[in-house]
Amino acid sequence: MKLPKSLFWRITLALAALLVLYQLWLFAHICWWIKFNPSSSAFMDDRLEVMQDKNPNAELKHQWVSYSKISNNLKRALIVSEDAKFVDHEGFDWEGIAKAYEKNKKKGKIVAGGSTISQQLAKNLFLSTKRTPWRKGEEVLITLMLEAVMDKQRIFEIYLNVIEWGNGVFGAEAAARHYFGVSAAKLSPEQAAKLAAMVPNPRYYDKHREARGMLSKTLVILDRMPDAEIP
Repeated sequence: MKLPKSLFWRITLALAALLVLYQLWLFAHICWWIKFNPSSSAFMDDRLEVMQDKNPNAELKHQWVSYSKISNNLKRALIVSEDAKFVDHEGFDWEGIAKAYEKNKKKGKIVAGGSTISQQLAKNLFLSTKRTPWRKGEEVLITLMLEAVMDKQRIFEIYLNVIEWGNGVFGAEAAARHYFGVSAAKLSPEQAAKLAAMVPNPRYYDKHREARGMLSKTLVILDRMPDAEIP
């Protein structure tokens, strides 16, 4: 049964209006977080739900700390390992994306990603782990919003406090205490480099803390840290 033309356009306009309202809702949250700290993220909520399916009493390890209370060692390590051009780009590292595309094309599967810290934060804050056709487009829009209204230091501060660092472990403070029994402010260069090396696969490395690949990557990060530019 074919829809009347007028009804088709009313439905289309209604869907468009809902899409615009959703983007405004996202933007309002980002503006709020310029001054106020997010208490959670979409990714944290997803992980807690998974954990509580197995154990209803499960809780996340997470404690917000200000940018000044996170070791510069960790900041440098993450810049080196995740996004060397963070302070210079406007949300996207096009050269890094092109290199990742070529590497994945050569291998015939996804073995490298070109996501910046801003893109990673966009995903962590708002997007579920479910892959949908529009997920990448939404990530791009959120990244543009973040870069438009927040300075680099604030983006990095939120990122440092919400990224996953193990099974139920989120943020720099919880990670520092979980792995090394110190505050995020007290992380040594070696400890910071190891935490940075864990970021691509934190739950695996939480269980395999002496994995050869992570240890070799830790040494590479440690060697490059002095050259990192942090906001």
